[in-house]
Amino acid sequence: MSSQLYEFHLPLAPEELLKSGGVNQYVVQEVLSIRNLPSQLKAFQAAFRAKGPLAMLEHFDTIYSILHHFRNIDPDLKEDALEFLIKVVSRHAQELPAILDDAASSVADRCAHLNALKMNCYALIRLLESFETMTSQTGLMDLDLAGKSKKARAKSAHGFEWEEKRQPVLQLLIQLLQLDIRHLWNHSIIEEEFVSLVTGCCYRLLENPTISHQKNRPTREAITHLLGVALTRYNHMLSATVKIIQMLQHFEHLAPVLVAAVSLWATDYGMKSIVGEIVREIGQKCPLELSRDTSAAKGFAAFLTELAERVPDILMCSMCILFDHLDGENYMMRNAVLAAMAEMVLQVLNGDQLEEAARDTRDQFLDTLQAHGHDVNSFVRSRVLQLFTRIVQQKALPLTRFQAVVALAVGRLADKSVLVCKNAIQLLASFLANNPFSCKLSDADFAGLLQKETQKLQEMRAERQPAAASAVLDPEEEWEAMLPELKSTLQQLLKLPPEEEIPEEIASTETTEVVKGRIRRLLAKASYKQAIILTREALGHFQQSEPFSQTDLEEVEETRFLNLLGTIFKGASTQEKNPQGSAENMGPGQTGCKDKPSVPPPEQSGGNDALVKQEMLVQYLQDAYSFSLKITEAIGMISKMMYENTSTVVQEVIEFFVMAFQFGVPQALHGVRRMLPLIWSKEHGVREAVLNAYRQLYLNPKGDSARAKAHVLIQNLSLLLVDASVGTIQCLQEILCEFVQKDELKPAVTQLLWERATEKVPCSPLERCSSVMLLGMMAGGKPEIVGSNLDTLVSIGLDEKFLQDYRLAQQVCHAIANLSDRRKPSLGKRHPPFRLPQEHRLFERLQEMVTKGFVHPDPLWIPFKEVAVTLIYQLAEGPEVICAQMLQGCAKQALEKIVEKSTPQGDPKETPMLSTFLLMNLLSLAGDVALQQLVHLEQAVSGELCRRRILREEQENKTKEPKEKNTSTEATMEEEMGLVGATADDTEAELIRGICEVELLGGEQILAAFVPLLLKVCNNPGLYSNPELCAAASLTLGKFCMISATFCDSQLRLLFTMLEKSSLPILRSNIMIVIGDLAIRFPNLVDPWTPHLYARLRDPAQQVRKTAGLVMTHLILKDMVKVKGQVSEMAVLLIDPVPQIAALAKTFFNELSHKGNAVYNLLPDIISRLSDPEGGVEEQPFHIIMKQLLSYITKDKQTESLVEKLCQRFRTARTERQYRDLAYCMSQLPLTERGLRKMLDNFECFGDKLSDESILDAFLSVVGKLRRGAKPEGKALIDEFEQKLRACHTRGLDAIEELELGQGDSLKTPSARKQSSVSRHQHMASTASDSDFVTPEPRRTARRHPNTQQLVKKKKPQIVFSSDESSEGELSAEMTEDETPKKITPIRRASTRRHRS
Repeated sequence: MSSQLYEFHLPLAPEELLKSGGVNQYVVQEVLSIRNLPSQLKAFQAAFRAKGPLAMLEHFDTIYSILHHFRNIDPDLKEDALEFLIKVVSRHAQELPAILDDAASSVADRCAHLNALKMNCYALIRLLESFETMTSQTGLMDLDLAGKSKKARAKSAHGFEWEEKRQPVLQLLIQLLQLDIRHLWNHSIIEEEFVSLVTGCCYRLLENPTISHQKNRPTREAITHLLGVALTRYNHMLSATVKIIQMLQHFEHLAPVLVAAVSLWATDYGMKSIVGEIVREIGQKCPLELSRDTSAAKGFAAFLTELAERVPDILMCSMCILFDHLDGENYMMRNAVLAAMAEMVLQVLNGDQLEEAARDTRDQFLDTLQAHGHDVNSFVRSRVLQLFTRIVQQKALPLTRFQAVVALAVGRLADKSVLVCKNAIQLLASFLANNPFSCKLSDADFAGLLQKETQKLQEMRAERQPAAASAVLDPEEEWEAMLPELKSTLQQLLKLPPEEEIPEEIASTETTEVVKGRIRRLLAKASYKQAIILTREALGHFQQSEPFSQTDLEEVEETRFLNLLGTIFKGASTQEKNPQGSAENMGPGQTGCKDKPSVPPPEQSGGNDALVKQEMLVQYLQDAYSFSLKITEAIGMISKMMYENTSTVVQEVIEFFVMAFQFGVPQALHGVRRMLPLIWSKEHGVREAVLNAYRQLYLNPKGDSARAKAHVLIQNLSLLLVDASVGTIQCLQEILCEFVQKDELKPAVTQLLWERATEKVPCSPLERCSSVMLLGMMAGGKPEIVGSNLDTLVSIGLDEKFLQDYRLAQQVCHAIANLSDRRKPSLGKRHPPFRLPQEHRLFERLQEMVTKGFVHPDPLWIPFKEVAVTLIYQLAEGPEVICAQMLQGCAKQALEKIVEKSTPQGDPKETPMLSTFLLMNLLSLAGDVALQQLVHLEQAVSGELCRRRILREEQENKTKEPKEKNTSTEATMEEEMGLVGATADDTEAELIRGICEVELLGGEQILAAFVPLLLKVCNNPGLYSNPELCAAASLTLGKFCMISATFCDSQLRLLFTMLEKSSLPILRSNIMIVIGDLAIRFPNLVDPWTPHLYARLRDPAQQVRKTAGLVMTHLILKDMVKVKGQVSEMAVLLIDPVPQIAALAKTFFNELSHKGNAVYNLLPDIISRLSDPEGGVEEQPFHIIMKQLLSYITKDKQTESLVEKLCQRFRTARTERQYRDLAYCMSQLPLTERGLRKMLDNFECFGDKLSDESILDAFLSVVGKLRRGAKPEGKALIDEFEQKLRACHTRGLDAIEELELGQGDSLKTPSARKQSSVSRHQHMASTASDSDFVTPEPRRTARRHPNTQQLVKKKKPQIVFSSDESSEGELSAEMTEDETPKKITPIRRASTRRHRS
């Protein structure tokens, strides 16, 4: 076909070129075979050399054939075709300018070049797309080439690296489109198909997921510029907008790519209108559709967010279009719009020089952000807090909004979402770091300054009042100055309900003038809140008097108040300026004042400036004080999050307290101390956060020299030791050990501590003591700190030259104790443990201090002698000899005191009396020696015996003859050695046990001599009534019981009698701790007494309840006590009025929930006991407890089983209260569709109870929860359940009475049977019976839960929960011999236990 006679039409599909179309339309004559393609391509190349780019008109069929056979032709041919086409198009691009500029060129020439242009571009773009398609498919099918590199895979697909060729092709198209090629077309109107051909190629390239990779950046930039040319030159705006919207909906990876392109077009190409077009299209999307199409919403949200970061000023013009999405259901769109607003506040609407319109826009955006701080979706609330954090960090938040946003952050601390709480903490930390008030935020300091400066301001105003007539400030100016703050205060007050306001009283004798004067003075003092409240009172009090009667009731309330306040203030001020002018003639009076010379005297002008400065100072202090109060409030809430389960929240809390401490917030020290126990956290991140916090707070002090820094560091650490508990000291020691081991503490610190300890540097006794304490803590990391200065330490705290300072001596003992390894020697250690000889000066001084201090009533002697005895047993060779001598010396002194008191003149029958403190000291010392002797035997002696045996066996093995060694195989010998070792261990353990059982408390042993005295004191609380003596005696008795099982068994009844009957809380707490230790050492002896341990959980003294809670927590979690029905007593602690006890109970159940099905198995018993009308709890506390416990039920099977059990219990419950309790429990379960089916299957159990509104509401709440995430197929089931509920509720009493008649006979027998049991036990403080809950015969499913403790009685058809039993041991706290439990149940160390039959 002659090139002069046809026109090339760009096809929609390649096949269209094979069909004959319109008149003179080009048609491909022949699709060449693959074999002929190389020769035809060479012919095309030859023609190109002869004719130039117009050769394409005659050889287009060759290129079409290559495209047609693209998948099957040789890669080299593909590469040749591509390079040749690039050369053709490039040559054509060079020749076209001359053709376009030649006005004399013929129509035929232009038509030929137009056809050539369309053919060249079509061929090049289709070849480009073919390469791209094959590359994408190859990337998805790389299984055979998995071991090859990316370059190798690219070469295997095409024979060359396609990525390197792609960008030059796009650059060539850009060069071509930048020419004024529209003149080739008739009427200079370029056809849409040509533009679509070029731009469609760009969009298809963008669909490749790898286009966003860094390596493809040149390609992305080329595509962006190519589309930019199409937009500016070829009217591509509408098509681009539609295509961008479509791509955002379907390709998640394109949002950042398209943002970069659009922002470039809007800035470099001047196409700002495209931003508005795209935003308009997004704004017109239906929010309801976006809530269903999450992919599109995600793409739009990412696009808007990033676009706002790049071109916020351009986007701001179109923001109003997006506001509808703030009310849509999709939270991602709300987040995107809010993020865009924040970016505009940060980049466009920032600064003090904004115009009024811009300021209004900024305030509108900030109002919207604050409102969405209370959004229903937690991700939106979290995002708002993040945005405010950025705004605060970049100091873009106006000062007038500080208080409101801080209040928002404090309020979000109580959010149920962990993510929101975390971001609220970050926002408050940003407020602290960027606060404009002070580097030290102490509310007490601010309060004092504020009061002082406010008083000064009032005095200055009072001084100026006589000269008011000559005042320079015009009333109008004063009113305008106070109007913004007055308006803000009025808006806040109008939002509050009237009952929350503190009314300003108006006396009956006050007139309108007096009240107006009060209002004016309040306004002058900037007491706007009180002025508004007084005006509100005056409106009701003076309804007939002016100006209060002149208010227009149709006006908005805010406007009405402002007008009235303005009338009062400006009118009164005018009268003061012109006393002769009447109220009706204010205008002329004012004019007269203004007409006078307004140049004030210099001193008056200076006074005005001072007053203005003072007012600004007072306002500053007021804002600072309010801010510090909010931070103080936040600290109290944040400190409660210190032990959250989410480690990221805990780390944020730690960082917040570090910052608060650095800003001098006094309450922050409490948080810094409270984070100390987190050093033991299993989470590495939390532990490191604590270490970093203390490293930041204490290891980098300010100072000019190393010694000055060391001094500050020691002072700061000493402050932590003030009133520190034992636990706090242990935590701090762990931190210091970590620092010492990593050499983070400078040598100057250790040097200064030694100087303070030895008094080389002047310091107080407390500072000296704290220095020794810190040295001891550091010795835990490096024992040589103390070991190399042992004699120095002895002379510091134990030398007889100094006065006896038991506190210092105690800390010296603690420091020296770090020399010993307190753990039991391991089998791998062959060297003997470190010990000092008995004659060492340390033990001489300890023995002398203990003996001499025995006769002095110093309360610090008791803790000192305990540490001294412990240190002797840790470090001394033969410690029992030294301690026996101490005991003998103290006992001898006690006898001497008795002899001194018994005079010859006295009555010979009168029994000699010993001082109470001496008896207490003696018994306490005996108890410490007994306990340490036991520890010494079981750890040190047992470990030494084992070490010596191993050394002896090794020596014997070395001396054996080779023949003896070869008599058995190596495996047999190892087996025999293991068996011999185990037998030897048992022998050594039996030896130690025999010594404890027989020797320590029997015969001629010194400890045996104290047993009669100890028992006499404990058995006669009336005779020995001193609280301290009783406490010491009870602890000593417990320590003696730890030694021998026989002695413990004989004294358990005495211990429990003291636990029940003692009137001293401290004594009951001590005995609770003692029995807890005994339960671990002799579990089978203590097990029958378990109910008495549970009973202490309801002790009236909070100290005892807390101790009992701690003890029972440890015993139950370590499986040392059987978890019985009495665990409901632990559940009651969840509502304890003491927060620490309630937190302890919550921790217990948190840990118990991790032990399999423990909580699930206990729930029936707990519900039985807590809903018992006689021994349970009130209804509201019951709800609190069960809400917490049922939150641990997370497995579907557990939920379904509980639903069935609770439904069945409706049949046995007999009171309305129990019905409501069961219904509430059902409403708190995390029900699924299967759980709902269970409920429907058992509907008859509770259907007759639905007449009660509260029971119906509980079941309807279940329906509401199920509806939220229900699938379409499950909604019918939910509707059926709801219909049945409402039908039963409205049926009336007839159906209910029929059901009750059918159940009446089955309920009579249990109630009669339980009545006598209740009457026998009604005198008890905490009953353990459940007279109302008798559960029907369980189904087979009950066998699958062996942990459910139930008592099966053969004679009765019902199964009663173990909580329904009443233990005879609970009847009375006073126990005689026949009341002592005789049944001993061995405790198995297993997490699952079988119920007793």
